[in-house]
Amino acid sequence: MAEDSSKRIKEFWAELPRADEDFLGSIRDWKNVQIALDEEVIWLKDFTEEQAVSPEIQQLPNFLLYELREGFLFRKGALVPSKKVRTAFLWTAIHRALRLTFPPSNQNFFGINEKVQVKLKPSDEEQPAVALLSSISEIKDLIMATPKFKLENTDWIIVDEKALFLGTPLLAFPGKTYWFKDGHLLPTGFDFEFKNLSSLLQRKYNEEHDQWLLWNENGSYVPIDKNDFRELSVSSFRLTEKAQEWN
Repeated sequence: MAEDSSKRIKEFWAELPRADEDFLGSIRDWKNVQIALDEEVIWLKDFTEEQAVSPEIQQLPNFLLYELREGFLFRKGALVPSKKVRTAFLWTAIHRALRLTFPPSNQNFFGINEKVQVKLKPSDEEQPAVALLSSISEIKDLIMATPKFKLENTDWIIVDEKALFLGTPLLAFPGKTYWFKDGHLLPTGFDFEFKNLSSLLQRKYNEEHDQWLLWNENGSYVPIDKNDFRELSVSSFRLTEKAQEWN
């Protein structure tokens, strides 16, 4: 009986120029993927069907995805093979093959062998907001008029003449909201362009986990010591505001 091709498990391969190796940082944590080197080309295999159509794959430049059929590699939807599979590759798990290193001078760049800029991009995933950054001048009167019980369970600190509130539920004040990821505070609606960089950034810039890293959309961040937060109350706000005026 002939094999039902609709039930056949698809095996995916891919190739990428070695010059574009840095971009593989976005899929480095896919531990099922295998990687091999062939002169000026990087070969990859063992993608799942979900990974083969994922946004992480689609955003890789010069990335060619194939389906393996009877020893030949076919581009998506192609009836004629593009090339025959070579068998002399030395395969290694991608997370072991790609060693990320950090340059010593610029905190906004790091990469695999060269530098990759840390960027944030809009995200379709909804995340609950846990922090709020507000202009002190805009929320001064609101703080004074807010009942005590609504200020409870919220910590706060001054960051560049603005008030950063941390806690849930968030205060109903005007400002910019943030969500929590691996010790980072990211603007709501944004995530790292390469999602697996989150934990790597923490290991590099917040090894003791004693800070929050507050990010801007342009890829810059402000480190904030967790111990500098204080409980929010009308009195703590007044005292801090007075201290700011004396400075």
